[in-house]
Amino acid sequence: MKYVAYYRVSTTMQGKSGLGLEAQRAAVRQLAHGQEIIAEFTEVESGKRDDRPELEKALDVAKQRNAVLVIAKLDRLSRDVHFISGLLKRNVPIKACDMPHADNFQFHIMAAVAEKEREMISHRTKVAIAAKRAGGSEWGTNAARVEEASTFAEGIQRHIQTLIDSGIDSPAAIAAAFARRQSR
Repeated sequence: MKYVAYYRVSTTMQGKSGLGLEAQRAAVRQLAHGQEIIAEFTEVESGKRDDRPELEKALDVAKQRNAVLVIAKLDRLSRDVHFISGLLKRNVPIKACDMPHADNFQFHIMAAVAEKEREMISHRTKVAIAAKRAGGSEWGTNAARVEEASTFAEGIQRHIQTLIDSGIDSPAAIAAAFARRQSR
């Protein structure tokens, strides 16, 4: 199997420092496990943007060379269901290192969860900023809250993958499993 790797970080500082990129590269190398990585593309761009020239190049090379586009995590592509759906329709096989056995259906589910988490993070951030400002405090980046949200999202993703691995793979069954978990 041949792979085309795509890495993305959100900020120029992350791009310059390599923060996040090395972890993504390590995950891709581990998944490839000696298989050929024929090309690597790196983008320093917000996941909110749909115009990603390096992703386009990666998809083109993967299609031309009959290779699999490999990413460390689905959120490196996007947290937007519509964007992920559009990529999946391009008929380029995609593999995420954190969900190596996921199919397109599972990618759709995880993209929906990631999109919802993005909305929840945004809402919590707005509420927190309003509360801080109402109390007279200045508001800046809150790394702890961002880390907490990321940890939460990763926990949800792991739980869904566990459900899928155990044979619970319909949206209704996954929702029911979450409802049971919530009621405990």
